[in-house]
Amino acid sequence: MPLSLPNRRRLRLSATAAAVLLALLAPALPASAADPFAAPAPPAAAAPSDAHRTGLDRAALDRTLRSLHEAGMYGAYSAVRDGDASWQGAAGVADVKTGRPVTPQLEHRIGSITKTFTSVAVLQQVGEGNIDLDAPVGRYLPDLIPGERGRAITVRMLLDQTSGINDYDHVIFVKLEDLEKNRHRHYDPTELARIGLAGPPLGKPGEAHHYANTNYVIAGLLLRKVTGQAPEKYITDHVIRKAGLRHTYFPRSARLTGPHSHLYEALYEQFDPPRDFTDYDMSWAGTAGSLVSTMDDLNRFTRTLLTGKLLRPSELRQMKTTVPTESPLMRYGLGIFSLDLPNCGRRLWGHDGLVWGSQTMTLSSEDGRRQMSLGTNLTHYYGVEADGKTPKQGPIDYARLAHLGQALCDLPAQGPAAGQLVPTPDSHQLAR
Repeated sequence: MPLSLPNRRRLRLSATAAAVLLALLAPALPASAADPFAAPAPPAAAAPSDAHRTGLDRAALDRTLRSLHEAGMYGAYSAVRDGDASWQGAAGVADVKTGRPVTPQLEHRIGSITKTFTSVAVLQQVGEGNIDLDAPVGRYLPDLIPGERGRAITVRMLLDQTSGINDYDHVIFVKLEDLEKNRHRHYDPTELARIGLAGPPLGKPGEAHHYANTNYVIAGLLLRKVTGQAPEKYITDHVIRKAGLRHTYFPRSARLTGPHSHLYEALYEQFDPPRDFTDYDMSWAGTAGSLVSTMDDLNRFTRTLLTGKLLRPSELRQMKTTVPTESPLMRYGLGIFSLDLPNCGRRLWGHDGLVWGSQTMTLSSEDGRRQMSLGTNLTHYYGVEADGKTPKQGPIDYARLAHLGQALCDLPAQGPAAGQLVPTPDSHQLAR
């Protein structure tokens, strides 16, 4: 049967999760300016007082994470840091059959957060003079993107997603059966890039932000060309190890090798019960979305990045040069997005990731002091609205927002977001 999704291209679009976050943390935003994919906001949270600006309320973090599980999320694990203070927590189950509980240090597929790692690697090569951000990508990959198109699209446009190149994922995932068919299929990145390049352009080069995994698969091919190494090896040696990460890696097979949760996909209630997609060949995502990490490693990574330990100041400045997106308070840089949250009073930087059965969000204050990474193991748990396009929102989403608001801004959420929820055991959600 056809793969019926509200919008396949938004399965892994960072604006999806960001828009929901904005609904809680920026409730003063006029309704006319709301993201078109965002659900109606839950009741507004109170603005944080100065007393909430320091330290971590560990009891509140524990409570909001438990509420996320009680709302219907199978399992959740989170890590929060405020300066030298840190907290890690987990709630729920890692295996619905055995009841094995989740723990804070589980390894987790982080999806499109991989893009931030890939961008750092490309920018390191920019700093070494081997890549020019504003050079045409055809200079480096003339056989892949020849002619006028190769001259019009720059390296920068790949990284800030303004190239106009179409995506490949809605070509390789067309039917429900394709999710199983691709479970153990290995894709070559050049094949994926050619599929995306063959699709109708989403816009003129440099015209507007159009999120596509193809851009970051091509960025990986660019790394291979200029370094002479597999991009996964280069990123491991020069980004992951340089950041001191001990539980972050590109998987060598369809299986996760370290302690991990099972990952469950409901596909907007088309899988009932949700299907286990823990084992999956992630070559279809490659340098756009295949990394595995822990929540604590993600916090360490963003802190190391934003405090200038992975890139020189000039390249970090380029990374934080942003373009508008569909969300009015979110802008996309080079593999990282910014969120300006009025109720929080701070700018946040980070990315989110969505792969089958796994959803992740990592966000940090600009100075790297306040950080939060959250992973969940059930994706696309609700259906869609009557229009057939808009994903439904419900108790799980509001509980997630309550935890994010507490973790990032010390916001004592009210109403549904406060965890005053009716448990929904069959609720489910996907990530990719």
